[in-house]
Amino acid sequence: MERGNRPSTGRQVGVAFALAVLDLMVIAWLALSYGMSSWADAYDSGNPPGAPEVALQGTWLLAGGAIVTGGGLLALRWRIPGIVQLVVLGAGAGLLAHSASGG
Repeated sequence: MERGNRPSTGRQVGVAFALAVLDLMVIAWLALSYGMSSWADAYDSGNPPGAPEVALQGTWLLAGGAIVTGGGLLALRWRIPGIVQLVVLGAGAGLLAHSASGG
């Protein structure tokens, strides 16, 4: 039996878990920065709100990260971490996009 170039399932699960923890920390940081911008906008009624712009920047950052890292991992045949990256970062991008639209 030849093993090939595919990494073991255990290694893929470990990498997927580590990346998911990092992804959730980045999503939390971006959500916190959106919340702080929204809070600051409440006290600065004379200027246009800046929170939707912060949310859109975070959305593009997370969507780009999902495509680059998830797609790259899938291209390298790391299927489990690639799918986790696409799902977690994609969900974070959707959360911030919903926030940017005023939801």
